[in-house]
Amino acid sequence: MIEYLSKVMKKYTLGTSKESVMKMIPERSVKKIILGDKNITLVRVAAEFYAFQGYCPHRGAPLYQGSLNNTNEIICPLHQYRFDIRSGEVKAGACPDLETFPTQLKDQGLEISIP
Repeated sequence: MIEYLSKVMKKYTLGTSKESVMKMIPERSVKKIILGDKNITLVRVAAEFYAFQGYCPHRGAPLYQGSLNNTNEIICPLHQYRFDIRSGEVKAGACPDLETFPTQLKDQGLEISIP
């Protein structure tokens, strides 16, 4: 018998409306948020939001202290490793990809799903 395990996702809502979220997270900003017991880095590009793990998998540097380049990669502040904010894929550096979390901007705010 084969058993299938599914990830249970917990949904968090940031803000109270689309407008409140857009004001809270400025364009191209990198923010630290804590959802449950997870440290998350949140980035806004235009009207899209990207959420991923808060620390670099290489040496644990806080990615919210990193910067965003013009190709939408977050740059780790410690060793300048680069990660695609959409997929979490490492683009420069020798470490695993970032864990990413689904986001959806709704009338009630920004919904972020965390396993």
